[in-house]
Amino acid sequence: MRWGYIPTNWGYFWGYNLHTFLDKEYVIALTDAKLRALKPRNKPYKVADFDGLYVNVTVKGGKLWRFKYRFAGIERLLAFGAYPIIGLKSARNLRDEAKTNIANGIDPSNLKRKQKQGMYDNARNTFTAASAGFLSKKIKEGRAPATLHKIEWLLAMANADFGKLPLSEISTRMILITIKKRENLGHYETAKKLRSTIGGVFRFAIASGLVDNDPTFALKGALISPTVTHRAAITDKAVFGGLLRAINRYHGQVTTRIALCLLILTATRPGELRLAQWDEFDIEQRVWNVPAIRMKMRKPHMVPLSKPALDLLEELRAHTGHGAFLFPSNGSCKKQISENTFNQALRRMGYGSDQVTAHGFRATFSTFANESGLWHPDAIERALAHVERNEIRRAYDRGQHWDERVKLADWWGEELEGMKGRNIK
Repeated sequence: MRWGYIPTNWGYFWGYNLHTFLDKEYVIALTDAKLRALKPRNKPYKVADFDGLYVNVTVKGGKLWRFKYRFAGIERLLAFGAYPIIGLKSARNLRDEAKTNIANGIDPSNLKRKQKQGMYDNARNTFTAASAGFLSKKIKEGRAPATLHKIEWLLAMANADFGKLPLSEISTRMILITIKKRENLGHYETAKKLRSTIGGVFRFAIASGLVDNDPTFALKGALISPTVTHRAAITDKAVFGGLLRAINRYHGQVTTRIALCLLILTATRPGELRLAQWDEFDIEQRVWNVPAIRMKMRKPHMVPLSKPALDLLEELRAHTGHGAFLFPSNGSCKKQISENTFNQALRRMGYGSDQVTAHGFRATFSTFANESGLWHPDAIERALAHVERNEIRRAYDRGQHWDERVKLADWWGEELEGMKGRNIK
């Protein structure tokens, strides 16, 4: 039944509210002119448009869009924002969209709440935030300061390009562009480590429930693989004997000479010796206990001390025994010598980086010890603090071959004296 036009300000007609039964074409809809003309009153009031959409006018003059609807038999209210930021046409479109969701069995209020939570999560779950959590995890795991510094350096590159973006919006292409910047400069190893570090952040985020996938997975094999360059090492006894004599004649810092000799005798990594402290050495038991935090595999390492090593420690104590570190820097007894000290000393002696490096002393020890045929390969590997990669074999071979390693250390000291032709110190 159609009624003709009936003014809505009649209030009730025959006991019925007109808005409960009049078609919208007979209701006076809102216009922009009417919206602009709405003035505040002593208390908030509503002005209807149609199909549940209305404007709530506040006592301060604000005009707020509201949509009243029923879902699952319950009356609900949805806010669309304020006029004129949300115009009349936009408000009606939002109302129509909400009605479509209702028809499809979706509560628009719940949908809006989820969308708002998603926006909040995106703002919180940025790559920068996730990378901070990843770095914190590495710190708790006891990673070495040098390793943490390198991770920070790599993460800074990634954060500069997409750190502010939510993890879910970072694509494989974005990451590839960032990595290719380094690869195009010829920094192949840096590019490879950058991909690995970014992937580590995403895997951390997946484990934390922040994202569902790792976009770096598709980049495996996409980068140039750098040629592996092994650290230069001398494996000829006559040539190595010449180096030992050159170290003995070294005219630089006495402590540097002693450090090079100890590095050769103990077959440890340069960083493990450079950061050594006096309280790690048990002279009576002839052992050096290297803490896990300084070891590459994060496991404590015991180094047997031969007589030549003990003699060098006695000589060194006269120079640095008053402080905490075996090899403090010249500028401060609270800092250790530079990581370049050992190699710089070798260069001053006339040995190029293609001939020998401080880290290469380990390869020299391994070569001569294995060639001798006197020692079990596992004892040599334990002396080098290498961890068995085969999990089954590692589970059954937990011994450190300590007794054999003590004899190996004494043998190595004698071998060095023989190669040099005189005492090592």
